[in-house]
Amino acid sequence: MKFNIKTLKSLLSPLTVTLCNLLLVYVVYAIARIAFMMENWQFFTGPLSLDIVQGSLVFDTTAILLTNSLYMVMMLFPLHWKENVIWQKACKIVFVVVNMLALVINLMDAAYFPYTMRRTTTTVFSEFEHENNIAGIFLMESLRHWYFFILAAVVGYMLWRCYRQTGLKAHQLSWWKYDLATLFSLAAIAPFVVAGIRGGFATAVRPITISNANQYVNSPTDAAFILNTPFSIYRTIGKAVFEVPTYYDNKQEMTALFNPIHHPHNTNATAFTKKNVVVLIVESFGREYIGALNKTLDNGQYKGYTPFVDSLINKSITFKYSFCNGRKSIDGMPSILSSIPMFIEPFILTPASMNHVSGIASLLGKKGYETAFFHGAQRGSMGFMAFARSTGFAHYYGREDYVDDKRFGGDDDFDGMWAIWDEPFLQYYAAKMSEMKQPFMTAVFTASSHHPYKIPEAYQKVYPEESLIIHKCIRYTDNALRKFFETASKQPWYNNTIFVLTSDHTNQSDHDYYQTAIGGFCSPVIFYEPGSNRQPEIQDKIAQQIDILPTVMGMVGYDKPYFGFGIDLFNTQSDDTWAVNYLNGIYQYVKHGHVLQFDGQQTKAIYALSDSLMQTNLTGQVPQQAQMERELKAIIQQYMERMTQDRLTPDK
Repeated sequence: MKFNIKTLKSLLSPLTVTLCNLLLVYVVYAIARIAFMMENWQFFTGPLSLDIVQGSLVFDTTAILLTNSLYMVMMLFPLHWKENVIWQKACKIVFVVVNMLALVINLMDAAYFPYTMRRTTTTVFSEFEHENNIAGIFLMESLRHWYFFILAAVVGYMLWRCYRQTGLKAHQLSWWKYDLATLFSLAAIAPFVVAGIRGGFATAVRPITISNANQYVNSPTDAAFILNTPFSIYRTIGKAVFEVPTYYDNKQEMTALFNPIHHPHNTNATAFTKKNVVVLIVESFGREYIGALNKTLDNGQYKGYTPFVDSLINKSITFKYSFCNGRKSIDGMPSILSSIPMFIEPFILTPASMNHVSGIASLLGKKGYETAFFHGAQRGSMGFMAFARSTGFAHYYGREDYVDDKRFGGDDDFDGMWAIWDEPFLQYYAAKMSEMKQPFMTAVFTASSHHPYKIPEAYQKVYPEESLIIHKCIRYTDNALRKFFETASKQPWYNNTIFVLTSDHTNQSDHDYYQTAIGGFCSPVIFYEPGSNRQPEIQDKIAQQIDILPTVMGMVGYDKPYFGFGIDLFNTQSDDTWAVNYLNGIYQYVKHGHVLQFDGQQTKAIYALSDSLMQTNLTGQVPQQAQMERELKAIIQQYMERMTQDRLTPDK
């Protein structure tokens, strides 16, 4: 083989073919992102910009180089005998399979995103490990998103047909020239691969993480449109979830700004009132669906889908602004029952879940309360049973227990996918509480207002399809709550009970406000105390799920120190109420009529709560911004330190 331009092209053929095929993968990722955006366009706050394109290329590059690393080695490893049909066919198969898998994962996440508002990470594998209905859910979602199968088939065919091969044969090559050329190719491409995986060439660049997506967008919700799912999964494999920041070296300064250890307002044990506590965690029951909390929507014409809860609010205390602390069911449990918000990843799925954890059940259990948790799904579902037991619930009642109770309809009341229908299970809940010794503390987690959004056959004509598929489920669950309270009101324990009603998270939306970065966290927090003289009202305060535990402790006059990230709403002035949540690498802190968005290092934006669509960034214009930053940093550092040091109880 004479050395000339033709020879050089032949020797560099593995490199040029590899690069051409990798460019083809960029097209695949672009198609996946377009599909993701089209499927979830209502959540995108935009506008589309060159920053979004640039950011997408950065994260796609990392994912493409990581997932195709084996392919690149197979193509460029300096062994001249691998230039044959069998080896090239193997390279092609690896290339197509790996990149089709990446495409499928991205498309699956396009369907899953509306439920989480973020890209999927490795915690998804532990989130559903105890579910036995995943196959059914997957089949149903596959039928609903049939067009993704067609898209995947078309892209797969394109990958196979457009894939380029070297066309070289071993006997045509001088082995030492070939090995030198491929070795040179590897050496030349290696720095670019490393830089691409890290996110850049600069020495100051750390390997990019999920949170880096926020530098290309104005809203944390939009970060998901920059990211891709293979990247999000890879970057969370084996990574420490909680890293302790060093905002405050002076711990006294930090504790003065925020302290999760609560001390009772009085230590007189005789002031403790042994009222029953009943917490209703209603699946997907966001504020948007509740007419009484949205009197200004649709020019004052909005009626909502919850006539019973509307009537309950007229007899209850709730709040002008109220939020959940996470976007998943497994976020809601720790927030509501243990006053632990979701930062970074769901608490239940992190090693910190093995810490010593208290909760409403364990605190009141020490006061002689009988405690029980109710969830109409099979035991072990979503890890609820394990969490309930770890936080002090003495009893757990699930689908199996309902079926064993001959007073009820058994498995005929199973919805076929998740759990017992809400109406019969809430009746079971009321019956079991009537068998418990007072005082008792119980919590129930409903299930019917959940994907796949089915209601019992008997209600199909009563609650037909509306503008969103979930609306009929909300109406059904609202009626189930009405029947529950009708039954409960006839029981001797009713007037000695504090009822708390909230949702685990929000869900489908058809109003722009509830699709914003903060609007997606709007959940009701309702306290109903039928035997109390408290004046029903919608208080001009900010409330959140993690406030439920401290508020309940205040209502019963708990007389011991306890742990909780929230506040006692009834013993806190309006100006001192606040809320916090985490979305796609951004902490959102609500206080003083504003929402501050903080990426862990600096404030990215601050919006007035009255700016319902979050359109005007007021960074540097709000007098309370500096104080809000200090407080939020104290909350974050307290959270991270206590998670990593097992200090989630007062005695720790």
